[in-house]
Amino acid sequence: MSVAICPNCGAKNRLGRPPAGQVPVCGACKAPLPWVVEADGKTFAQEVGGAPLVLVDFWAPWCGPCRLVAPVLEELAREHAGRLKVVKVNTDENPDLAGRYGVRSIPTLVLLQKGHPVATWVGAQPKRVLWERLKPYLA
Repeated sequence: MSVAICPNCGAKNRLGRPPAGQVPVCGACKAPLPWVVEADGKTFAQEVGGAPLVLVDFWAPWCGPCRLVAPVLEELAREHAGRLKVVKVNTDENPDLAGRYGVRSIPTLVLLQKGHPVATWVGAQPKRVLWERLKPYLA
């Protein structure tokens, strides 16, 4: 179980798994919380199935560009709490999952809308570029 800080009131919240179709909300002010989780082959379907818009980050601990993009993805999850879920998949530990999505280079970001891939971006992107690419899906 992870802890998320509410961007609205600053309260710390323990994140469990919200019911299907719902987003995690702050226990104090009920504002949507940033949603960043890790997934593996066993939990992936459940993590991407409940949220309308999921950005999957295929990464590895040894990858420098992956470490550069990670805080950008956390910022985007914070700024679009309740509308965007970020799911991180370690490709070293989950090569089958990476193969299923055609990951050949990391970082690779796969945008899923209602569980279906709608866009794929390869390489570390600055925040403004990622925002421009996500904007049509968040509107």
